[in-house]
Amino acid sequence: MQTVNKDSNDFGEIRRRGYVYVDKTAWFHRLATAEGEKMFFLARPRRFGKSLMISTLEAMFQGKRELFEGLDIMKTGWDWKKKYPVIHLNMGMCAASDYDTFAQNLPDCIKAGLACAGVKYDRKKTPSSNFGNAIDALAAKGTPPVILIDEYDDPVAQALKNPDDAERVRDALAPIYRQMKDRSGKIRFLMITGVSKFTQLSVFSALSSLVDISFEDAYASMLGYTEDELDRYFSAHMEAHRQVMGLSAKAYRAEIKRLYNGYRFWRFSGENVYNPVSINLTMANRHPQFELYWAKTGKASFMMNFLKRGDVLAFDPSALTSVTDAAFDMSDLRNIHVVGMLYQAGYLTIKDYKYGLYTLGVPDEEVRQDLSALMTNLVSDKDVLWAVNIGVKLRLADWPAFFDGLAALYAGAVYGSTEDKPHELSYARCLKFLLLGQGFRVMQEVAHAGGRTDIVADHPCGTYIFELKVNKPPKVAMSQIQRKKYAAPYRAAGKPVWAVGLSFNGRTRQFKGGTAVPVK
Repeated sequence: MQTVNKDSNDFGEIRRRGYVYVDKTAWFHRLATAEGEKMFFLARPRRFGKSLMISTLEAMFQGKRELFEGLDIMKTGWDWKKKYPVIHLNMGMCAASDYDTFAQNLPDCIKAGLACAGVKYDRKKTPSSNFGNAIDALAAKGTPPVILIDEYDDPVAQALKNPDDAERVRDALAPIYRQMKDRSGKIRFLMITGVSKFTQLSVFSALSSLVDISFEDAYASMLGYTEDELDRYFSAHMEAHRQVMGLSAKAYRAEIKRLYNGYRFWRFSGENVYNPVSINLTMANRHPQFELYWAKTGKASFMMNFLKRGDVLAFDPSALTSVTDAAFDMSDLRNIHVVGMLYQAGYLTIKDYKYGLYTLGVPDEEVRQDLSALMTNLVSDKDVLWAVNIGVKLRLADWPAFFDGLAALYAGAVYGSTEDKPHELSYARCLKFLLLGQGFRVMQEVAHAGGRTDIVADHPCGTYIFELKVNKPPKVAMSQIQRKKYAAPYRAAGKPVWAVGLSFNGRTRQFKGGTAVPVK
C-alpha cells in the first residue's frame, strides 16, 4: 500500500518517494495543448492543490519524463524532448501585512522565480524590469519561457486590513504583470493561480487573452477528488481506516462524504469534489475519529484581516439565494462583499445557478464547523479556546458554567441590537454558531406534532432541546418543552436528553438566565 502524502506540494518529491498521487495530468495536458489558448487563470480555495498543479506543470514543461511514468499524460503525444525554461513565481514569498515589508520582500521573490529559469537578477534594476528582461532574454534563445505564478493575490490579500497598504501593494505589482502585456508572443504558456480574483490587478486588464477557467465545466474536477478518484486511489486506505473507526462500510463512506465533500466549481451542474488536504491527512493518520484537518491547516489570513463582526451577522450562510455576480466583485478593495470573500476563501460554494442568480451554501460539515467557530469568535470578540470551553461544559452538563459562558457570548454579541422588535431567532442564531462550531449537529425550528422546537443540538454524548424566550423567565421555556413533548422523538436513541430553557432581556439584548433538566 502506497504511503499517503501529508504535506508536500512538490510533484517531484511525491513521485520519487512513491506517495499516492491522484493523477490529474490529463487535465494539465489539455491546458498545455489547448488550441488558440495559452494563458490561464484559476481560482480555488486554499489547500486545494493549486501549488501541486504548478509544480506538476513545471516538471512537464521541463521534460522530466521519468516522473510521469504510469500517469495519464504518457498516453498522449506530449513531446518530452521539447524542454522549456520555466519562470516560477510564488508570490506568497513576498506577502506581508504592511506595504514596507512587502516592498522589501519583492526583489527576492522575483529573483527566486528567475533563478528557476537560469536567469540572474540584476539588483541595479527594478523587479519589473528584471522580469521583463528575463522573458526577452529567454525568448531570444529560441525557446519561449513558461511562466507559472502561484498565489498571485496573496500580497494584496494579506494587506487588506489596511486598504491604503493593500492598494499600494496592488499598484506595486502592476508594473510586473504589465511586462507580459506586449510579450505574449514570447511566452509559451502562462498559468496564474490564487484564492480570489482582484479584477483591478493589471494582470487581468493587460492580458486580454487570459482565460479564466475557475467556473469552466471542462476543469471543474481538475483539483479536488471525485468519488471515482477516492475509490481508485484510496480504497485500501479507507478500508484500513474504517476498521480503526469500527464503522460499517456504508456508515464510513457516508460520514466521510458529509465531512469533506461538497465543493462545486461549475455554475450549471457538475460533480462535487472532496477537499484533498482533508482526505490526505485522514488517510495518512487513520485516527480513531474524524478530524477537521482543513481548519487545522490554518485560516486564510486575509479573511481574518477582512471580516468584521457586523459582516458575519448580516446573513445566514445556510440560506444564500439570489446572489448575483456583483457579490464576487473584488475590484474595490475598500468595499469587498463579505459573501464573495467567503466564497473565495472556500467557506461557501455553488449549490445552484439559474437565470443569472447563484444559490450558495457551506460545502461540507468540516467547513461548517470552522465557519461557525469563526463567526462565534467574531461575534463574541473571544478566542477559540473560550468557545471550545463552552462546548465542553455543555457536553459535561455543567450547567452553571455553560450559562455563564452564554452570558459572556451575548454580552459581546452585536446581533439583534438594531432590530425594532427582538425575537427568539435573533438570539438563536448566535447559539447556533456556537454549537455548530463545537461539533454539534444542529437543527433549527424543528417541527413536531406539538409545535416547533427552537434548536435541537445532537452529539454522541447527548441531545439538547433548546427553547428560547424574550422577556419571559426560563421556566416558561421549560414548561413549553415539557407540555408540548418536544423531547419525545429523541428518547429512543439511548443517550441522555436534556431540556434547556433560555431567557433574554429584550431591552438590553443580554442573556438573562437558564434552566436545564434531564428528560426521563
